[in-house]
Amino acid sequence: MTFNGLNLVGVLIASVVSIVSGAIWFGPKTFYPIWMKARGNETGRLQNNPNPGVLFGGTFVSVLIQTLSLGLMINSLQAHLPEFGVIDGAGVGLVLGVGIAMFASLPHRLFGGENFKTWMIETLNDSLNLMIAGAIIAALN
Repeated sequence: MTFNGLNLVGVLIASVVSIVSGAIWFGPKTFYPIWMKARGNETGRLQNNPNPGVLFGGTFVSVLIQTLSLGLMINSLQAHLPEFGVIDGAGVGLVLGVGIAMFASLPHRLFGGENFKTWMIETLNDSLNLMIAGAIIAALN
């Protein structure tokens, strides 16, 4: 299934892989405890008892939109550069992750009073996921 030459199955696979990567990144044996402490939450429990459907559904929609946007960019690049491959896709994802996702949010975090460690944990995961998604999309497109 394609949209203007973009393999939507590749975008969906990249989205699922990003969700899994995020689950590992924020797992109880990886960054979750460090992240929670950095946020000032010593209990490690999410506050305000969020609705799991909204929490995970919103996360999936967000990741899907990110990977679709990345996919549209990679598709356009591949249309003009036939030699554009997996490493190139990973590079585009990484550049967008670091250059846009990470640093667009930094001023908001700083003015919002959040600490640098929290920002690093959250946005490095975003950059990693966009890099992986870029490689997957480029390979399957």
